[in-house]
Amino acid sequence: MSICIIPARAGSKRIKNKNIKKINGTPLIGRTIQIAKKSGLFKRIIVSTDSLHIASIAKKYGAEVPFLRNKKLSDDYTPTFKVLIDTVRKIGSQKELFHFCIYPTSVLINKNDLKLAFSKIKKTKAEYIFPISKFENNPYRSLVIKKNKFVRFAWPKYQMKRGQDLDHLYYDTGSFYIYKTKTLLKVTEKNLIPKNSTYIILKKKLIDINYPRDLVLLKKALNK
Repeated sequence: MSICIIPARAGSKRIKNKNIKKINGTPLIGRTIQIAKKSGLFKRIIVSTDSLHIASIAKKYGAEVPFLRNKKLSDDYTPTFKVLIDTVRKIGSQKELFHFCIYPTSVLINKNDLKLAFSKIKKTKAEYIFPISKFENNPYRSLVIKKNKFVRFAWPKYQMKRGQDLDHLYYDTGSFYIYKTKTLLKVTEKNLIPKNSTYIILKKKLIDINYPRDLVLLKKALNK
């Protein structure tokens, strides 16, 4: 068993109240809480928020909101690890072996994704796990536009390379993280990815919710 922390501040800019937008009648954060509960991995599911409204919805779906997050940790520039460390200290869970962070819009993952990742971190020497996915088009062959006129390769040495001959590159899906607690409490801006970290490779299971059209895509994906 471990602790799940869901960071859900109120100040989303491009989509107002993004974390509580409803898809088929259920708020996004409500779906995420349901996924966490179905996994059976957590003794506590904690939502860290600066909003009384989000707190009320989170409690309705079975999460705890033992405090309201300080506004100083709720701006656009606060890194997630600071929110996690703040939560761990406030709920006194420093002695727990593991803490999960699940983002409130990660509604395309399922309980098996969480279970597989948790099993891996327990069986290996990893201190930190996060899901990644492979870029469909290799970024090494990216183009840039200079002065709105001239196009050139961002990395000219790769311009004659075929995509299949280049190293595969991956990106963080931004859906969830698992930390050994002692490692999380030592994370800083200069040490964001701890040593001995490992990865779980997943299919892309997140649609970034940045614009209203993304909500339409997410609804279609969920309805499938």
